[in-house]
Amino acid sequence: MEVQLMTAPAPDAADYRSAMRHFAGNVSVITVGAGDRRSGLVATSTVSLSVDPPLMLVCVNRNSSSWPLFDAFGHFGVNSLAPHHQPIAERFTGQGGVKGADRFALGKWRSGLTGAPLLDGAAVALDCEIEEMIEKSTHAILIGRVRSIEIGEAKGALIYWKGGYRPIDTVSP
Repeated sequence: MEVQLMTAPAPDAADYRSAMRHFAGNVSVITVGAGDRRSGLVATSTVSLSVDPPLMLVCVNRNSSSWPLFDAFGHFGVNSLAPHHQPIAERFTGQGGVKGADRFALGKWRSGLTGAPLLDGAAVALDCEIEEMIEKSTHAILIGRVRSIEIGEAKGALIYWKGGYRPIDTVSP
């Protein structure tokens, strides 16, 4: 069976951005580096790629000030945030021009097995070793093998939806 591709004009970037705001995304701080050469960013595009082996997929803007460190260090941390971590999320978006190691002023951070910075008390903290980096347009897809997992207390989740942070409170099963 032959597949026919249909082409159409590309959607307007503003329309596409508006449409994407309707997708709720988990708010994670993606961390990289060590000491004074550490940095991080907020990402809502993190997802499990595989369970066996355990692989994470993270999309990172290549214009980010953190971008050069991923190749240099070969690791990253995925720190899934709880609602009370919103100030940390705001800091890692670079509000007020905060960059690099200065982003770690809030919260208690330590190095994981790979050296990636991990947030104590994160809803979930995954320490990942980079297996592949795929550059596409403005972003790169990072595929990381999970080397350690820490699951925090169930205190809900912080999501990003329609241009703002939203808490999801803990719900009993």
